[in-house]
Amino acid sequence: MSITVNEELRKYIDPLTGSERAMLERSLLAEGCRDALVLWGDILIDGHNRYEICQKHGIEFKTIQNNSFETIEQVMLWMIDNQLSRRSVTDFQRGMLALRKKELLATGNPARQAAESEAAPADATVAPAITGKASRKDVAQIAGVSSHTIGQIEKIQKTATPELIDAVRVGTISIGAAAAVASLPGNEQVAAVAGGKKEMQLAARQVREAKAPPKSAVAKEGNGEEVTALASSDSVESNSEVAALKAMISKLSAENLALKEQVSMLTAALDDARRAA
Repeated sequence: MSITVNEELRKYIDPLTGSERAMLERSLLAEGCRDALVLWGDILIDGHNRYEICQKHGIEFKTIQNNSFETIEQVMLWMIDNQLSRRSVTDFQRGMLALRKKELLATGNPARQAAESEAAPADATVAPAITGKASRKDVAQIAGVSSHTIGQIEKIQKTATPELIDAVRVGTISIGAAAAVASLPGNEQVAAVAGGKKEMQLAARQVREAKAPPKSAVAKEGNGEEVTALASSDSVESNSEVAALKAMISKLSAENLALKEQVSMLTAALDDARRAA
C-alpha cells in the first residue's frame, strides 16, 4: 500500500518528546498497532507517529479511509479539531492549534468557512466554531484557556525563537515565563534556553522587574513619621520633576514641624491655665 506523508499537513502534529516517543514505541512493540491509521486517498491524516514507528520495526497496521473531504483545507481543519479533542494536549498546544485554525479561516474562503462545521471528527468534543474574524475571547474558548493565555501564546508565536518554543511546548518553562523571555533579543532567548530551566526563570523575572513601575518615594522624619509621595513612570519623567517632588517633600516636612511646635505651645499654655486655676 502506498502511503504519502504530506509535510504541509504534518505541521499540525506536534512532534513527540523523547519520553513520549519511547512510551509509544514500547506500546507498539508489546501490543501492536491497535488503532487504524486514517487516510484521505493515499495521504496520511492521522497516525503519523505510529506509522513512523511501525515502519521502523516492521509492525503491521491497518488503515481506514475518510473520504468526506473535498479540499486540503477541510483536511487541515479536521486534523486541528482531532488534536483539540485529545486530553493529552497541553494548554500551549491547544492555544497554538486554535490560532492556526483562525489563520486557516482568515482568508474568508467560503469553502473553508463551510469546512468549519463539516470537517470536525464525529467524536470530537470542542468549543463552538470560530472564524477568521474571531476575537481573542473566541479563540480562547475553543482552546479551553483564558484570553490572557491566548495573548501570551500569540506573543510567543510571533517573537519567540524556535528553541524557546520547544522549551514551552515540552513544559520546561511556563507559558507566562516564556512570553516574558520572548520579549528579549533572539540571541538572549537562545542563551536562556541553553542555560536550562533556572536560567529561563531568571531571565523572565528580570524582564518582569524591568517593566514594573518604580516604588513609592518615602521621606522619614527624625521622630519616625513619614511623608510619602507616590512616584510612577507616568508622573516622574525628568530630573526637574524629581527635583519638584523633593521640594514638595521638604515643604511638607517643614509644615509638619511647624504644626508640632504650635501643638507644643498650645499644650504648654493649657498647662499654665490649669495651674493658674
